[in-house]
Amino acid sequence: MAADSEPESEVFEITDFTTASEWERFISKVEEVLNDWKLIGNPLGKPLEKGIFTSGTWEEKSDEISFADFKFSVTHHYLVQESTDKEGKDELLEDVIPQSMQDLLCMNNDFPPRAHCLVRWYGLREFVVIAPAAHSDAVLSESKCNLLLSSVSIALGNTGCQVPLFVQIHHKWRRMYVGECQGPGVRTDFEMVHLRKVPNQYTHLSGLLDIFKSKIGCPLTPLPPVSIAIRFTYVLQDWQQYFWPQQPPDIDALVGGEVGGLEFGKLPFGACEDPISELHLATMWPHLTEGIIVDNDVYSDLDPIQAPHWSVRVRKAENPQCLLGDFVTEFFKICRRKESTDEILGRSAFEEEGKETADITHALSKLTEPASVPIHKLSVSNMVHTAKKKIRKHRGVEESPLNNDVLNTILLFLFPDAVSEKPLDVTTSTDNNYPPSESEDYNLYNQFKSAPSDSLTYKLALCLCMINFYHGGLKGVAHLWQEFVLEMRFRWENNFLIPGLASGPPDLRCCLLHQKLQMLNCCIERKKARDEGKKTSASNNVTNIYPGDAGKAGDQLGPDNLKETDKDKGEVAKSWDSWSDSEEEFFECLSDTEELKGNGQESGKKGGPKEMANLRPEGRLYQHGKLTLLHNGEPLYIPVTQEPAPMTEDLLEEQSEVLAKLGTSAEGAHLRARMQSACLLSDMESFKAANPGCSLEDFVRWYSPRDYIEEEVIDEKGNVVLKGELSARMKIPSNMWVEAWETAKPVPARRQRRLFDDTREAEKVLHYLAIQKPADLARHLLPCVIHAAILKVKEEESLENISSVKKIIKQIISHSSKVLHFPNPEDKKLEEIIHQITNVEALIARARSLKAKFGTEKCEQEEEKEDLERFVSCLLEQPEVLVTGAGRGHAGRIIHKLFVNAQRLTESSDEAAAMTPPEEELKRMGSPEERRQNSVSDFPPPAGREFILRTTVPRPAPYSKALPQRMYSVLTKEDFRLAGAFSSDTSFF
Repeated sequence: MAADSEPESEVFEITDFTTASEWERFISKVEEVLNDWKLIGNPLGKPLEKGIFTSGTWEEKSDEISFADFKFSVTHHYLVQESTDKEGKDELLEDVIPQSMQDLLCMNNDFPPRAHCLVRWYGLREFVVIAPAAHSDAVLSESKCNLLLSSVSIALGNTGCQVPLFVQIHHKWRRMYVGECQGPGVRTDFEMVHLRKVPNQYTHLSGLLDIFKSKIGCPLTPLPPVSIAIRFTYVLQDWQQYFWPQQPPDIDALVGGEVGGLEFGKLPFGACEDPISELHLATMWPHLTEGIIVDNDVYSDLDPIQAPHWSVRVRKAENPQCLLGDFVTEFFKICRRKESTDEILGRSAFEEEGKETADITHALSKLTEPASVPIHKLSVSNMVHTAKKKIRKHRGVEESPLNNDVLNTILLFLFPDAVSEKPLDVTTSTDNNYPPSESEDYNLYNQFKSAPSDSLTYKLALCLCMINFYHGGLKGVAHLWQEFVLEMRFRWENNFLIPGLASGPPDLRCCLLHQKLQMLNCCIERKKARDEGKKTSASNNVTNIYPGDAGKAGDQLGPDNLKETDKDKGEVAKSWDSWSDSEEEFFECLSDTEELKGNGQESGKKGGPKEMANLRPEGRLYQHGKLTLLHNGEPLYIPVTQEPAPMTEDLLEEQSEVLAKLGTSAEGAHLRARMQSACLLSDMESFKAANPGCSLEDFVRWYSPRDYIEEEVIDEKGNVVLKGELSARMKIPSNMWVEAWETAKPVPARRQRRLFDDTREAEKVLHYLAIQKPADLARHLLPCVIHAAILKVKEEESLENISSVKKIIKQIISHSSKVLHFPNPEDKKLEEIIHQITNVEALIARARSLKAKFGTEKCEQEEEKEDLERFVSCLLEQPEVLVTGAGRGHAGRIIHKLFVNAQRLTESSDEAAAMTPPEEELKRMGSPEERRQNSVSDFPPPAGREFILRTTVPRPAPYSKALPQRMYSVLTKEDFRLAGAFSSDTSFF
């Protein structure tokens, strides 16, 4: 055994000459991909419907393979079609030529307006492309091209795949492909020629027919007729200056007397240049046979007017300058600026000559300094106004970013009440230009967190937008904002309500800036009421309403009005000094104070209803309809209560943070409850003052009826009576309500400490406004600007009525509401919204441009007008539109006229260069033949000529199978391409 194994041990290396080369590995990878994608066999689909290449869905699958270290991407392009039940028949029909060979002859989809170039050239519904994976790579040498083509041929033969397989060669921009398709006993070779210049002999149909026939090399002597499809494309360019209706806005008119300030409330709209740059007319002769027409270097029958099919496409100008889009974009750019208002306008604005700075921030310290001047001259208001004068003194007329005319126009637009001697006490502005408040458009501010379209904030946003674009840019914005803040201070100090704001507490659905202005208005309202009450109380002391009076007053005014009126009286009846900013409680007069202190202490100690019943009722609003006090049966009176303090969202957030920081300890929880129950305590005190002898149960029945549970019970005598008690949560020991009730003293609202300190809140708002940088301001107001832009787009679209634009606007609204509803949206998302708005504006401008060019408004017949409008809307939405009736239809005649006018313009410009004598003009128009040639020159020379030549002939021998042959050619000024698909019989040759 050992002897036998010895020779084997000497064999230490085996050379295997069957190892696969890189080329073989590449072929096997191609085969693997074709198998994976199940592209084996010949699944026959339905015949192609007309226009399916454009209207159908195209899909693609990709994979990556490599030849040694050179990477290729393999992509399968195919038209998605319903599966057909022909699987059983396919096995029987073994001799059927592949689907792609049959598609070569299909005439339903010649010249598709939008498709892959191979679909356009060969009419294929399915094919596979192998191309270099990297965009910069290219297969340039002939040997490499042949190697790839032979790889493809072997892979197709091995797998039995009947889908055409192409290889991309040369640089990608040349779109050069060679390929092959194999079937049972048949093969089609796809070849291509691409030249920069068209050889003279092939500039017409007869030359192309010669190439086609010589390439087929058919042995039959009378060659079967060649079927021809022709398409000429004519380009119309010279129309912008004659048909574009958009006028750039007249900047001077914006502040001119005849236009007035109202222009500041409007946004511009439209494109500054024609958004349609070219019109391409394609004239088609779809089914011609060789010999029917003549087209050679001397004469041509191909007259565009006589073409049976016309189709039109428009070329859109790339990124046309759109006014609305530019407006919003420029405003958005402010958001990225870092400068403060002072830095923009120059710090010298508040400096005195030779003295230290005296700006607004020093106003309060000046008040506390010892001074020889009377104190009334050192009010905050005077300090601000002197500062304002200094601003104007130091900033000369030339330096001022906004000139006085513009500034005054804007301020009058923002504050229309300033026209009269005394500003009107209006809290809402009414303007016919804005949508009604019930409408969907008006309520968009809820979704965008902007401001109502008739509000001051909204108008301010539009004015700042316009100033930024036309009047001084960022400096102008800073200047107007400074004036605006000074106006707010002036209104606060002089008790003038701010116009264009809804009354009531801040609306949390609006932007924070709008809420701040509403807050300031609330402060002005309270201060105004207080100042008026001070005057009234000086001349006429306000008496408390007694039960009888309350009833009468209630009858006259109604409960709501009375509550407001009496509350105003109640709140403002204190002396001016008592409403200071101090945290202490001040009362109206000494006797009342003493009396109240005594009673309050007693009731605090004993808490018995009998002692409280001895108090004089105060601060009653009106009698409750049904309820009486449980202990003494007296009618229950609803008290005058303090309004809860209005809050803006940042204050609410601040408050919630403070409450959250108190923690979960018992002490923290107690403190939190005390903070939250300030309003409850105030209402309890008012209720005790209005209803002497009342109990907590009485208060709960009025304030929170659900916490007082009544049950029907049978008493000792057998009668059914109602018995009531407090709810379970009210009976919890050391309940906040019980604690508050015990500490509450009978104090009417007018004598309580204010829940809302309007002076402090107003100063906080004014300080907040003063420190806003232009960037912060733009962030606050951007939702208003986007809101305004969308309203403008909707308004303009309604004039044109374009269904596709309606859908896009709805999408923009839903997208914007998602983005703007959150604080500090991302810049990228905001840019996206602005970009979408600009796109819609361009779409509407395109519609207008086309309507103007096709004269839809000039149509006298309603039917023709409708057809034209339909045609225009199709041009906007579809890549290519068929012209009904070709050159003889209504739209066709208009297009013909446009071309004629353009041709005359070019001719007249040529004539201007070299004047043609009238005799020559007569000669040219003389004979009918000349006139006919003149009619051809209605159109310029075609910019592109496309031909498809098809036939079915036996190749390579007369007894071979008759197979489809096809050649596509395109001729333009700088491009000449031939794409041929030539089939041959591989069984009988």
